[in-house]
Amino acid sequence: MDTEAQPTERDRSLPPNPEDASGTPGPEGRSRSALVSRFTDGLPGGRITLTLLLCLLFLLAVNTFVARPFEIPSGSMEKGLRVGDRVLVNKLAYTFGDGPARGDVIVFDGTGYFGDADYIKRVVGVGGDHVVCCDGEGRIRVNGRSVDESGFLFPGDSPSTVRFDVVVPEGRLFVLGDHRGSSSDSRDRLGSPGGGMVPVDKVVGRAEGLVWPFGRSGRLEPTDAYARVPAGEASAHAAAPTGGGHG
Repeated sequence: MDTEAQPTERDRSLPPNPEDASGTPGPEGRSRSALVSRFTDGLPGGRITLTLLLCLLFLLAVNTFVARPFEIPSGSMEKGLRVGDRVLVNKLAYTFGDGPARGDVIVFDGTGYFGDADYIKRVVGVGGDHVVCCDGEGRIRVNGRSVDESGFLFPGDSPSTVRFDVVVPEGRLFVLGDHRGSSSDSRDRLGSPGGGMVPVDKVVGRAEGLVWPFGRSGRLEPTDAYARVPAGEASAHAAAPTGGGHG
C-alpha cells in the first residue's frame, strides 16, 4: 500500500494587496485627494471654508425648491399665529398632487393683487365655490353648507362683518385671515380687478409647522371645518361680487 503522503493543494487565494494592508489609498483615491487639496489651497480657511460653502449651497437649494421660513408680519392670523412667529412653508405641497384645499393656511405672492409682498391667509373657497356671508347664525356658507370656524377664529371675532356673495373663478382662491377684525384679505378687494381672488399659481406653498418660538413650535394641525362642504358648481350660480372693506 502506498503510504507516501500526498501533496496538499496550495491556497490559491491572491496575496493581500500591499496598499490595502498598509492603508495607503490607491491611485483613484490619491487623485481625488489631490484634486480637493488643489481646490482648497486657494480658499482662505481651506477645507473648513469648503464645508461651509457646501452647507450654504445646500440650504439655498432647500430654500429655493423645497421649504422656506416665513415670518408672520401682522396679527391677521391670530389666534394660532402671532406677530414675529416663524412658520415653515412647504413649497412642494401642491407640486405632485391636488392644489390648495379649503382650510389650508397658505403663503402667496400678493404682487398685483394684494401688494408687493408675500401674505399668509387661510383658504376658504377654491375654484367653483359659492361663498356667502352670512347665514342666519352669522356663519360663512360655502356651497350651501354653513362652516363652523370656531376652532381657529380669533376669540370674540365674528366670521365677517362684511357681507359678500361670490363665486370663485377656476384657478383662483378666496382667502381670509383667522383674525377677521384685523385682516386685510379677499373681502377688501371684492370690487377691484381680480375680485380679491388669489391665482393658484401665486401660491408659494402651505404652512406646515411653527418653528419659532421654540416654546410653541410644532405642526400646524389641519382643520376639518370644511370637510362636509360639497364640491362647487359655479355654473349653478350667477352671483356677482358685492361689498368691500373688512371687519
